[in-house]
Amino acid sequence: MKIPLLAGAVQAGFPSPAEEHIEKYIDLNEHLIQNPPATFFVRVKGNSMTDAGIKDGDTLIIDRSLSAEEGRVVLASTGEGFTVKKVIKKVDGFHLESQSRQSPSVSIPLSDGIEIWGVVTYSIHKM
Repeated sequence: MKIPLLAGAVQAGFPSPAEEHIEKYIDLNEHLIQNPPATFFVRVKGNSMTDAGIKDGDTLIIDRSLSAEEGRVVLASTGEGFTVKKVIKKVDGFHLESQSRQSPSVSIPLSDGIEIWGVVTYSIHKM
């Protein structure tokens, strides 16, 4: 489904005259999904990633074709279920870490018991 994209940029500070014409139509699938066969969506439950811009109830776009490199946020499967965490390099190897000052920090060493399902490319949330 294609949605109209207004011409020009919208000021986030002082108002500017509104553009009254449509520049073009965009398809959000084309804009947000780079590799459709390797992409899926997942809904977030919890607040352990708020400092990474991921909130409870958000819909995440996950791309399985991307590498889980340091600094990326990934969806991982552990023995206890799925989790969304940031990949961090530490002295003893790579870990998956929570990103929230409100919750206790969770650090999970990347080991044989963890399977990376994909990299989070976008977080979609209601304002």
